[in-house]
Amino acid sequence: MSTLLEQVYRTLATGQTLSGEALAQGLGVTRSAVWKAIETLRGLGLSIEAQTQRGYRLASPVQPLDVAMLRTALQALSDRLHSLEVRWSAPSTNAELLAAPAPPVGQFDVLLVEHQSAGRGRRGRAWRSALGDSVCLSVATSFDPTPRDLPALTLVIGLSVRAALQRCGASGVGLKWPNDLVLMQLDATGQRTLAKLGGVLVELRAEAAGPAHVVIGLGLNLRLDAHARSEIAATGNIAAALADCGIDPQQRNALIGCVLESMIQSVGQFAAQGFEPFRAAWAEADALRGESVRISGAGAERVGVAAGIDAHGALQLLTAEGAQIGIAAGEVSVRRSGSS
Repeated sequence: MSTLLEQVYRTLATGQTLSGEALAQGLGVTRSAVWKAIETLRGLGLSIEAQTQRGYRLASPVQPLDVAMLRTALQALSDRLHSLEVRWSAPSTNAELLAAPAPPVGQFDVLLVEHQSAGRGRRGRAWRSALGDSVCLSVATSFDPTPRDLPALTLVIGLSVRAALQRCGASGVGLKWPNDLVLMQLDATGQRTLAKLGGVLVELRAEAAGPAHVVIGLGLNLRLDAHARSEIAATGNIAAALADCGIDPQQRNALIGCVLESMIQSVGQFAAQGFEPFRAAWAEADALRGESVRISGAGAERVGVAAGIDAHGALQLLTAEGAQIGIAAGEVSVRRSGSS
């Protein structure tokens, strides 16, 4: 059964204005229960307006996740879809699938949630997700044998998501090595900025023998209000949303279906052919190429110019001394020099 929070969320999702009394009667609860649910939803990032003598409405309508719509969008891949589940909430979709049994080789388990309370990015960073205005999902699969280029899977997923966003009308989307999707734009001074749209987190559950169990997490900002942007800017980061790129937030399920289809197809190609077929696409999407960057982590810091990637997806760095060194993703942070 759905929770009261989910019921109120879905009832208000269309953007209509409803009084507390109407919500209470429709849901069979007290007005006090409705008020508490409204306050909790606001705390989860849902922007709900209260209009005197009229009631509650969303500042912007949202499209709740719909498992039937998603299954229809993925019908062409139904033979490869081991499971597809939509939940109201989970601490971390990646953690949920890592703890679950691995799907058969070549099959995929997909988990989506409206609210993720403990989303994670690389290097243990928290991932913020606003209710109704974000995409939080994970895809699990198994490889046998394990691809030699497995560390490059993060890059492949970034490319597949970018391609899907472009098919849905997005423009200006680039990839920041190793796992960020960014909006490339010019600021007021004419300088190019890279604002984060989302990120990819690939995790491997080690097994003593047998297929490799891999879980791919994806988080995307669908829409960001001024308050959210300000909060993120206060941390020294720049964020953007897919709505800034030409994506309609009200087509959320269609967008997710397109993204999942692209991810699953790309993982299948990667399993069969490795990273080589994706290198040219990465060169075109590379938001760092030719940029001065600062790389920190693993007890060292390096500064140089990003010069693309090698055959296995490692970042190539040209140092001031003229040397070219390869940087594996691992636990490193990459920032443009002089930029956050």
